[in-house]
Parts: sequence; structure tokens; C-alpha cells
Amino acid sequence: MHALTSYNDIDNLQLTVSTVRLIQGVILMGEIYRIKIKSLSLAAAGLIALFATGIFGQGNQTGAKSGVLASNAASYRTARIDGLDIFYREAGDPRRPTVLLLHGFPTSSFMFRDLIPRLSANFHVIAPDYPGFGQSSMPRADEFEYTFENLTNVIDKFTQSVGISKYSIYVQDYGSPIGFRLAVKHPERIESIIIQNGNAYETGLSDAAAFLKTYGETRDPKLTEQLKGFLNVETTKFQYLHGAKDPSRISPDTWTHDQALLDRKGNAEIQIALFADYSSNVKAYPQWHEYFRKYQPPTLVVWGRNDPFFRVEGVEDGYKKDLKNIEVNYFDGGHFALEEYGAEIGILIDRFLSRSTPKK
Repeated sequence: MHALTSYNDIDNLQLTVSTVRLIQGVILMGEIYRIKIKSLSLAAAGLIALFATGIFGQGNQTGAKSGVLASNAASYRTARIDGLDIFYREAGDPRRPTVLLLHGFPTSSFMFRDLIPRLSANFHVIAPDYPGFGQSSMPRADEFEYTFENLTNVIDKFTQSVGISKYSIYVQDYGSPIGFRLAVKHPERIESIIIQNGNAYETGLSDAAAFLKTYGETRDPKLTEQLKGFLNVETTKFQYLHGAKDPSRISPDTWTHDQALLDRKGNAEIQIALFADYSSNVKAYPQWHEYFRKYQPPTLVVWGRNDPFFRVEGVEDGYKKDLKNIEVNYFDGGHFALEEYGAEIGILIDRFLSRSTPKK
């Protein structure tokens, strides 16, 4: 790599939005490969590029109408769906390919707070909170039927409300049954799939998650009490830290934020209802497998191999057998691998989407 050694080198560059994004990409690569840049740093070059394109001044802007920084920063919005307020984060140019980020349990779109700016330079990114999660409406369990089918229906209507007709999906944990239901309902809308510790095969369920297959049918009172205990802060913290290679890289903001929302009055009943309905996902696995085999969506797997709930066998004996156009990347991390390997996963997703999604 030829280092930038003077401001004269920058004068020879065409400092368009594309150039800024290239510089951003090199800086991001440095997070992984620890690139040592001597003399004038590319970070400084990136700052100069931003001034040259008028982001901080009055120069010509060639990117989205609000500028590079504005398009990369998330906006926080709400859509009204069936009487519910569905909160979502949005960033990037809507004219670019869209990525729908579908969160897991016990979190919300908050889990994508760092990924969104990494992707929004090149893609339009939308991350909603499901009913009962995050900042979205939380009707009581006796006011709204908390099933994965109903959550899917809300998110389906949400995508229509915000005007996205084709998109890639990023699915993690609960995001998988919602995302895969969307894919089965509307295969023509799905451009590609990113799977991060989201299961779709019985072989992928660990012993710790085995209860999900039967709890809905038995509703064992003893297990119900145990599951209520599963909603405490120690278990929430466990879900983030177990299997992490370096727990110091996992921000305590994660489980603190999630727990505050879990502790809201009435939320425990919502989570128990979804635990009980999880068996509907297991029953739907064959339908999802048929979708994979028939439509063969381009798929990227980024997986924490130390996940205590979803085993790598679900990838090796499942996804890799049903999907032909699949790229698999394992990380020495846990259920929320994105928290520990955000930069690395962001680069993999950017590259994957750049080659797998149609240019608008």
C-alpha cells in the first residue's frame, strides 16, 4: 500500500463520496489487520475529504441529498401499524439496496447500533423493534397475541408502510423465525440472507434450548417458573458473555439496556408467551428448508461457535446442505458475536451485499 505522505498527494485525488467511502473502508480494515499508517494518516485524509466534498463547508455534494455524514447517521422513527407504534432505526440512501435487520431475544434494534453506521455508507439500513421489545408499543399479553406469526405479520406490514419492496435480511435468534416467515410469504422480495446465530434446524438446538420444542404443548408450571427466572439480569448477562473470547469487549450497556426493558411490568408474560410459541418455529422448519432449496438465496453466515443455545451443527448439517450459494464464517465468540466482532462482521457483510444484491 502506498502511504499518503503529504497534502500534495491528496490534491491529486478526486474527493467524491466514493473516495470518502473507500477511505472509510480502509480505516475499518485497519481495525482488523492493525494496519500501521505512517506520516499522514488515512483518518486525516478522510477528514480532509469530508471538508473537500462540502460536508462541513459549502462544497459540492455528490452523495445522498443530505450528505455522507447525514446518510450514515441513524434516524429514529416510528411507524403506526395496526394501532401499534413500531419504532425503527434507519440510515443510508433509500435509493441503494436495503438491508432489514431483525433482532433477537432479549434485545432490540439496539443490538445494531454500531453495525448500522458501518453499513449505511453503501446500503439503506432499517432495523425495527418488534411489539413488546425495545421502543415499540408493548400491549399486554391479554391484549395482543404474542406469537411469531403475529410478530411476522406486523413486520410484514411495517416493510410495506416504510416502502421497501425488495431487501436483504439479517437474522439473529428471534429474527430467524420472523425473517424466514417473511421469506416464505414473499420470496420475490428477498435479495439475500445474513444469518448470525439464528437457528432453523432441530440439530442446531442445544440441550439448553431443547425445552423450546415442547414447552408450548406442556406448559409445565415448574418450567414456567424456571423460565421466569430466565428473565433475570444474571441470565441476560450470561447470554452476552458466555462463549466470548474476550468478555472485556462486550459492553455492559448491552445487558443493562435489555434488562431495563425486560423488567417492565407485564413484559415477563410477553416473553413466556413467545417461549410457549417457539414450538411453532420448530414445526415450520421443513417449510423453511423447502424455501432454501427452491429459491437458493445468496447467504452469508457469521456465527459465534460458542453459542450455548444454537450449535454449529445447524450450520454444518443444515444450512450448508440446503443452500448452494453460501459463505460461512465462524468466530470464537458466543450468541451475540456481533458485540465482540462488529468490525469484522461489518466488513464481511459489506463485501457480501456488494456482490450479491442488484444495484439500483
